[in-house]
Order: sequence, then C-alpha cells, then structure tokens
Amino acid sequence: MKPINRVLVFVLDGVGAGEAPDAKEYGDKGSNSLGNTAKAVGGLNLPNLEAMGFGNITPMKGVKAVRPAQGAFGKMTPKSAGKDSITGHWELMGVYLEHAFPTYPKGFPIEILETFHQVTGLECIGNKASSGTAIIQELGMEHMKTGKPIVYTSADSVFQIAAHEEIIPIDKLYDICKKSRDFLKDTHAVGRVIARPFIGDSPNTFERTSRRKDYPLKPITATVMDKLIKAGHEVYATGKIDDLFAHQGISFSNHTTNNKDSLDAALEFINVSFRGLLMVNLIEFDMIYGHRNDAKGYAKALEDFDSRLSEIRAAMRHDDIAMIVADHGVDPTTKSTDHSREYIPLLVFGNPVKPDTDLGIRGSFADAGATIADIFGIQSPVIGSSFLKEIS
Repeated sequence: MKPINRVLVFVLDGVGAGEAPDAKEYGDKGSNSLGNTAKAVGGLNLPNLEAMGFGNITPMKGVKAVRPAQGAFGKMTPKSAGKDSITGHWELMGVYLEHAFPTYPKGFPIEILETFHQVTGLECIGNKASSGTAIIQELGMEHMKTGKPIVYTSADSVFQIAAHEEIIPIDKLYDICKKSRDFLKDTHAVGRVIARPFIGDSPNTFERTSRRKDYPLKPITATVMDKLIKAGHEVYATGKIDDLFAHQGISFSNHTTNNKDSLDAALEFINVSFRGLLMVNLIEFDMIYGHRNDAKGYAKALEDFDSRLSEIRAAMRHDDIAMIVADHGVDPTTKSTDHSREYIPLLVFGNPVKPDTDLGIRGSFADAGATIADIFGIQSPVIGSSFLKEIS
C-alpha cells in the first residue's frame, strides 16, 4: 500500500448521477443531473474526467465509458433523510441524519413569527417561499418604507432575512440573524439562517450584496474533520465549507463564492505543506445554474471544471489522492428548480490509487469519510464503509 499524506475532496455542489432508490418519495423520479444535462445540450466535453472513468458512473452523452480508466470510479447512495447541502456535506464527513431538516413551503407558522418579534423587537414582512431576487423586487420598497425586515424561505431548510443596508445596517442584520439562530431549534431547527443584505433605490436597481452571512446548525456528532484535527492533522477548506460545518473542524479557510476562486484557493492550499484534508465546495452548478434550470450554463460549468483538472493533477504530490464527489443533485432539465434526490459521482485518483478500479454503488456518502478515517487511522464515523483496500 502506497503512503497517503493528504486527501483532496472536491464537492461538485448539485451534480447528481441519477435518481436514488427513494427518489420517488422526494418527487424526483427521473432526475439525473449529469445524464439529462448531457442529453439536453447535445453532449458534454469532459476529456480529463472521461479519462479517469467519469463516463462509467452514469451514461452521459459525449462522455465515453473508458476502460481501462486512469482512476477509481463509482457512485454513492444518499442515506440521511433530506436532500440539502448541509445534509449531503455532513454525510460525506460521517454524520447521519435520521430526520430531514424542516422546510416551510407555505411560510413559517405564527409561533416562529411571534418569537422573532419578541427576540428582535421587529415585525417582519414576507413570510413565504420565494426566490431571493424576486422577493426584494416585490417587497423591497415596503421594507424601506416601514423598516420591517423581509423574512422568507425556499425549498431548502432556511430562514432568510433580507434587509437594505441603509435601512438595517449590516451589523444589526447579523445580530438579528444570530438571535434567530438561537431560537430556531428543536422542531424548528432549520439548517441555516441566512442574512441577505441588498442595496438600490427601486425594484429595478435592487441587488444583493456580497455581505451575505450564513448561520448554520452545528453538526450533531463529531465529523471526520473534527477527528482529524483532534488527532493533530490539518483541515483546509474553500468555498462555503466553513458555513456548512458551522466553522468547526477547520484549521484554515478561504471562503470563496464562485468556482474559479474556489479552485484558485484550492491550488494555493495544495502548494502548502500539510498532512490531512482539503475540502473544496464548488457552488455554481447548484446556485447559479441548477436552481435556474440553465442546462447550458450547468454544462459549461462542468467543462470549465474539467479544464482545471490538469492543473490540479500537476499540483498534487506523489502521496496525495483526490476524490470528486457531490452533495445532492439539482437536475436543470426538470420542471422543478429544487434539489433532487440522486446518487452522487465518486471519482478517486492520484499516485497511490490503483487505476481502473470499479467501486460500484456505495451504500452511503459517508464511505468517503470512512475512507479518510481509515487512511489517517482515526475513529470511523457512525456510518460508511471504507474503500481504501479497493483503491490501494
């Protein structure tokens, strides 16, 4: 077995690999983020991923099923309840959720709004599921006139608070979110409370600013990341990994907001000498394209990621391995703009990895975390089976 000093995990946020066995229960029968997108755009051009075995995971027009493949390949089954980013990322790191986070497609119940008023001293407007850009166009002027924050949700388990930066200063908005996070627990323990500041003076000029801030739940059990740090290793993170794990289990973070910056930051971290884990979240498949049913944009983002793989492989050291995974699907070709309950791709490569290894259909996303635990000799997570012996 060749020594492994670092594991680099690239999470393609929202890149599913076909409907999961229980997809029908989630209203996602027929979803296949990769396969359906490839068909919709007339084929994907992913030469680097193809060479490593990506086309063996699920049929994709334009991406051949190559054997022998340069890497190990398979797909992983969601085990936890729910299909949001927190659930998917937590499961990757060995946390199992028996019950999904609560969602509020018809708005929040009166007891939540009453408590919000009590703890913040503010009444709110909105209280419905909506696109963030649409709701500030609809209610932004009323908010500016009354000073009442806009409270809304989405298909995800989120409690979002939008406010104009000149009406509710950013520090006050953050304080409101902190207070909301404190009372949203137990049956109303939403996955994230999110500050959504915006600027502008009319519906035509309103735009959200970069000072968004997330207040997530803390993982309910220790993650593989926590255990690595406890064992004296280091965990580096880019993208929104810090938000998804409530800033726990991370040694160094570069919070980035788009795929290019996240990959640039990842490459900088790869050039740092450390032993442990690098977690990279690539958000655009989900946030920019999947939720907007933009199959062409989604495909272009996949091709852009593929084009960066040569840089990543060149930067990797002889004792590094990389995993390409996801957290859920968000098929841009279906009527729904919500996440989809799908398998996720699993691609593993690097000098220590035995090429052309078929890892099959894994029973949980946590197989990734279990393998990392196995590599570093730390306590295994409560779910997940290591595939280290299969790739060594």
